[in-house]
Amino acid sequence: MESRLSIWALGLLFFTLVVADGNNSNSTSNGSRNCKFPAIFNFGDSHSDTGSSSATFNFLQAPNGMSFRNYSKRSSDGRLIIDYIAENLGLPYLDAPVDSIGTNFKHGANFATGGARISSDVIMGKTTPYHLGVQVSQFLQFKSRAIALHKELLNNKNNPPIENKFPEPEVFSKALYTIDIGGNDDFNNHTISTTMDQFTNTLQRLLGDGAKYFWIHNTGPNGCGPFGHINCKKEPGCVLDQNGCDKKWDENSQAYNKLLKDRVSRLRAQYPDAVITYVDIYSAKHKLIVNAKKYGFGDPFKFCCGNGYLCGQVDFNETLLGTACKDPQNYINWDGIHYTQAANRFVANFVVNGSLSDPPVPVAEACHKQY
Repeated sequence: MESRLSIWALGLLFFTLVVADGNNSNSTSNGSRNCKFPAIFNFGDSHSDTGSSSATFNFLQAPNGMSFRNYSKRSSDGRLIIDYIAENLGLPYLDAPVDSIGTNFKHGANFATGGARISSDVIMGKTTPYHLGVQVSQFLQFKSRAIALHKELLNNKNNPPIENKFPEPEVFSKALYTIDIGGNDDFNNHTISTTMDQFTNTLQRLLGDGAKYFWIHNTGPNGCGPFGHINCKKEPGCVLDQNGCDKKWDENSQAYNKLLKDRVSRLRAQYPDAVITYVDIYSAKHKLIVNAKKYGFGDPFKFCCGNGYLCGQVDFNETLLGTACKDPQNYINWDGIHYTQAANRFVANFVVNGSLSDPPVPVAEACHKQY
């Protein structure tokens, strides 16, 4: 009897282990539903620029990158949110197509450029060379040439092999398209609707070209950074809210985000085969700024490097703005506008885990429609 019970118990244990192993297997492959995106194509401004502005305009010198492998192509002491997204998806950091030295685009490309806006309109006599519409045009050229190169290499098998550093044609429909822009646009009651029309039209170009998976960041609380805080204190009539933010500027950011979310809903209805995720970057950054000390940071209105809007560049007086603090990990803000690596890591944690996304889906599962 005892031996029979032992055999029965061993059988039950074996069955339990098999089921548990099967459940764990599903949890890893089907349960977690990791999309295994083969590439990322990013569009945006300096908050996600990993080389475009540095290669095109002024090279971002040290101390930019001082906290991480001297990545001086970024407006930060280290990694940006887009870098943490790439890490989370198991992909290499993105290169900018205009940065031709030592770059590889097998797993995507970054078209974001510092100073870029959504709007292509001329404001105060100026426009941005690489606004969102131009970035999408660059991508479409990039895609077209990558596919053409792939065909050429297939047709020339007898020639010496050439390393193809561009995505395979099927990658473009399986890739994740990330967009992080809006902070440089001049939002007010007269321009915000027009700006959003341009945003929608630009996204429709990507959707019409076969892009399917989108990860769209709203704009952060620009009035809550050192630049907004310090300048508001100097401007007559400017009002700081209870958190020290430029009240009007912050309200404009919130109005833009509300309209952006509405446009995302419309695009979902118009393109049912696409999967479009809206990411509330504003809430993550605002939470960090108003609770800076709670999360181990210092004064959120102090910055580590430069003069309040530049670091590692030459100012109008031909002076290199290269002095930085020794402890950027204790600062939220790097140069008055951009965030430190430590702050970007804090925000990125909310971004990649999906807790501030609509729908609440991790970035690794953003190919699955949940709305």
